[in-house]
Amino acid sequence: MREHAPARPTVQKVALAAAAVFALIGVLGFVPGITTHYGDLTFAGHHSEAKLLGVFQVSVLHNLLHLSFGLVGLVMARRLGGARVFLAGGGALYLVLWLYGFAIDRDTAVNFVPVNDADNWLHLFLGFGMLAAGLLLNNNLGTGSPVQAPFDRP
Repeated sequence: MREHAPARPTVQKVALAAAAVFALIGVLGFVPGITTHYGDLTFAGHHSEAKLLGVFQVSVLHNLLHLSFGLVGLVMARRLGGARVFLAGGGALYLVLWLYGFAIDRDTAVNFVPVNDADNWLHLFLGFGMLAAGLLLNNNLGTGSPVQAPFDRP
């Protein structure tokens, strides 16, 4: 009789779901209708007027980054440590991208990804959400023992 594999920890499930969504968003950025003004899609830069779901400014580079990030996440989420690194590291990366989006002049070549206000707020939400998930969704919250065991008693 075949034994069942142990259930994946929550952090792995969340990482797999997040990675799948990033990969899907990367693909949807190339679908006319889901991406409005698809004819105005440029490879990179702030001149791209294409918007995913009519809200988030995208370019070919932006879509490829989402797709790549999602595929890397799917590979990393296969292991517990990789899932944590994907979520926490990706969350930190998205917080840096959020700061970048507010620091730059969006009408210059520095806005090569490109980003708009909607992207910036989404990056803030994703950054904090992924960082929290990567750091808090595990069975040993840095104490070396299960969550149910008080850290101040053996």
